[in-house]
Amino acid sequence: MMSAPAPRRILLTVGALAAALTLSACTGDANGRSGGGGDTNFVTGTGGIVTAPKGKRMAAPRLSGKDLTGKPLDLADYRGKVVVLNLWGSWCAPCRAEAPYLTGIAEETRSKGVEFLGINTRDPQTGPALAFEKDYDVRYPSFHDPIGKLILKFPKGSLNPQAIPSTIVIDREGKIAARALTALDDKQLRSMIDPVVAEK
Repeated sequence: MMSAPAPRRILLTVGALAAALTLSACTGDANGRSGGGGDTNFVTGTGGIVTAPKGKRMAAPRLSGKDLTGKPLDLADYRGKVVVLNLWGSWCAPCRAEAPYLTGIAEETRSKGVEFLGINTRDPQTGPALAFEKDYDVRYPSFHDPIGKLILKFPKGSLNPQAIPSTIVIDREGKIAARALTALDDKQLRSMIDPVVAEK
């Protein structure tokens, strides 16, 4: 007998992602739970924003693939910069609500060495996602991750994405510094980004 065919393995991956995100997807849940057990050293702030102190952070996973236009995209190329990583879908109402804040802060913080990246998920085709970017003048690239393979690369017990939308801040050393599991406004984004930018 042959082992399970590739399509079955893909279905299992999709099932795992669906199980991880179904309950919290697009709910605006701001409970701030870390998803880790034991002494994680995570600190929950206002608005469900969770942070990890410097020296207690887990490394972000290796994320590489293609953007929505088919061009190669690799998180490793942004090492040395503060990276704001936003998980979103074109079909997600809270994602639409936060998009103007994300694009505005992305432009305002670029001169400070901050780069924004997206992970577009559950959009089987890129057309709706590209239309979303045009509607909200999104100028930073997004990975196209329709079945959530990149999401599953985040280590368990880390500040990993557990909802759509989720926003993660990665420090200059490539470690996960902060996470929010809800749509954000400009003040909340600043409260996540500014302390990491200020680190020496």
